[in-house]
Amino acid sequence: MAELVQRRIEERIPELEQLERVGLFTKKEIKSMLKRTTALEYKLHRRDIAKEDFIAYIQYEINVLELIKKRRTNIGYHFKRDDIEFPIMHRVNNTFRRATSKWQEDVQLWLSHVAFCKKWSTKGELSKVFSSMLAVHPDKPALWVMAAKCEMEDRGSSESARHLFLRALRFHPDSKKVYQEYFRMELMHAEKLRKQQEELEKAKMDVGEYEFSPEILSGKLAEVVYRDATQKITGAEFILSLLQIASIFDFTKDLQATILQELQSQHTDDSVTWDFMAKRELEVTVTPELQTAKGKASDTDRKEERCCAVYEEGVKNLNTEAMWTCYANFCLDRYKRKTNVQELKDKRRERLLKALQGAHQAELLPQTLYKTWLEASLSSGDEEATAQIATAATRRFSQSPETWSLALQTLVKLGSAEAGGLFQEALGHVNPKSLPLWLQWIQWSESNRSAEETEALFQKGLLSPVPDVSSAVKEKYLDWSYRTGGYKKARKTFTSLHEHRPFTKAFFTTMIQIEKQQESLKMNNVRDCYERALREFGSTDDDLWMDYIKEERGPHGQPENCGKLHWRAMKALEGDNVERFITLYTLLQTGHI
Repeated sequence: MAELVQRRIEERIPELEQLERVGLFTKKEIKSMLKRTTALEYKLHRRDIAKEDFIAYIQYEINVLELIKKRRTNIGYHFKRDDIEFPIMHRVNNTFRRATSKWQEDVQLWLSHVAFCKKWSTKGELSKVFSSMLAVHPDKPALWVMAAKCEMEDRGSSESARHLFLRALRFHPDSKKVYQEYFRMELMHAEKLRKQQEELEKAKMDVGEYEFSPEILSGKLAEVVYRDATQKITGAEFILSLLQIASIFDFTKDLQATILQELQSQHTDDSVTWDFMAKRELEVTVTPELQTAKGKASDTDRKEERCCAVYEEGVKNLNTEAMWTCYANFCLDRYKRKTNVQELKDKRRERLLKALQGAHQAELLPQTLYKTWLEASLSSGDEEATAQIATAATRRFSQSPETWSLALQTLVKLGSAEAGGLFQEALGHVNPKSLPLWLQWIQWSESNRSAEETEALFQKGLLSPVPDVSSAVKEKYLDWSYRTGGYKKARKTFTSLHEHRPFTKAFFTTMIQIEKQQESLKMNNVRDCYERALREFGSTDDDLWMDYIKEERGPHGQPENCGKLHWRAMKALEGDNVERFITLYTLLQTGHI
């Protein structure tokens, strides 16, 4: 192994001498490079080699190349590349080949080799890398596309790119991505030939027997790809993707017309087709006499009316949720667009409400769009219609807590008298009982009902079999008691509840804060709250122990209790909480917190 490494080092000597001779590196730097490369070479020739060793070797060589490039720029020396850079690039390529042959399944390693070849202009090596990679990974369409793009864009070889796409289709005959990129490549090839023809015509050069085929120049090869693709892959969405690619090129009007005609004749049962046809109405150019703000708004309004007419025709022929969703989303998108013309804004809201109403009547309006409907109706100022929409949403999605919450929130905002009864109905439908609905009901009751009725609601919530609901209601009940009845009522509420699990930490900390706000602080009550909280959360909450210790160190506490609390905490806490508690306690003792 030593002889092999020595031979590899000796092979570097000519380039290192050149680096020193031309002034790119100093003698000291050359010695340092020799030392470093010797260590890297030994790692590559061990019996048990690791991928990381190859990566480190390659990265070091690339760093050297980058440094040489910068120093060439600094001193303005651009000669002897064959003697300096080329041997390094050759070594990197060889090392990549060794690595990829050993770890063939590592796609990222292959792609790193590709990136190196592209950056350092070793394009001859690039085709070989792709060829080897595709032999190992023929099951990955993205790699075929990448290889073909490289042949087309980096090497300028349309023929090689076409061969790669045809090979890719043998492995992936149903790949949308391969067909899309193949279609794009043929159009790019045609565009390239058209530009070449234009340049020759401008220069008035005699091309002799060489002539450009009119069929190829017009994109007939791309049309062949389109025909083959649509036979293998069906669906309006795929055809539209090809149409969008074709629309990038200005010589494909006939091809676009063909694709559009087939889309309209063969895919009227797909909402994507109707959505595309409707939005095409927006592409009509504005006439010159309508360049004023009001004229533009009027023209936009007419375009959107034509779009909606196409959507209306679509929902008549294809009455599905997807079709109605496309219609509603279009109207919503236009409604969200800013305009200073109030008349256009009102028309957009009117069209949105009409689309949502139609979808609802057909029972095909998605749950997510009911919120949009309520917001649009509220902005129109029609409170009665908004209340009806809210009620209708709960009838349609009676099992959804989100829909009930949204509807009730809207009814409360409108001040509707129906809200109280609907809260009870909501909790009857939703399973499991929804905590947000309970909290919403409590908040509404505090603002709209008497104290006796609100307390009765709290008592009802406390009896809930759902732990999250009953524990959250306890916390809210305690806070409400203090706000409405002062300390005595809060104390009474806490005393009645502190033995009934489950609890939240906030239930105890709220009572602690209430106790501390009193003029005559009763430390025993505070200790009682902490002790009860620690009984529930003492094994997992180190902050609770720290707060208790700080309280005893305060003006109303007994500092001698801190040692006992520290000992109890160390015994009670579990896992990482112990280390965190020790850190916090040490910081407290040293005065840092």
